[in-house]
Amino acid sequence: MQTLRIKKLDERARIPFRATLRSAGVDLYALLEEPVTIGSHEICQIHTGIACEIPLGFAGFVFARSSLGIKHGVTPANCVGVIDSDYRGEILVGLINQLDTAFTVQPGDRIAQLIIMPVMTPDIEEVEELTPTARGTGGFGSTGKN
Repeated sequence: MQTLRIKKLDERARIPFRATLRSAGVDLYALLEEPVTIGSHEICQIHTGIACEIPLGFAGFVFARSSLGIKHGVTPANCVGVIDSDYRGEILVGLINQLDTAFTVQPGDRIAQLIIMPVMTPDIEEVEELTPTARGTGGFGSTGKN
């Protein structure tokens, strides 16, 4: 089993933990001096106060918390954040409020979830031709009737 090493950069920071034995991710918590209101369709960067050491061959992915996204329209601004295994700085979460009403993030709120997944880092080779397939260059909608 791999270990995710986490360092508090601020004594008020909360170390993420797995809520249940089978949880895929761990919640990231807002490290704020005071509540922050994200206006309608605005983006705000939220500190977590933690850094982590992701094992080689893996990356961290910052996903939305379903309750924030579904109930309040607040999701990561870049859809999914990617944390490379060689990054050692603070984890910051950019949030966007997609609704027409403001949303307030309270200090200590769970703002996103971090999932550690294996990644491939293949060598890159430029070629003149790609191996042909039955689909070829067929794009959006090319594999079905809808």
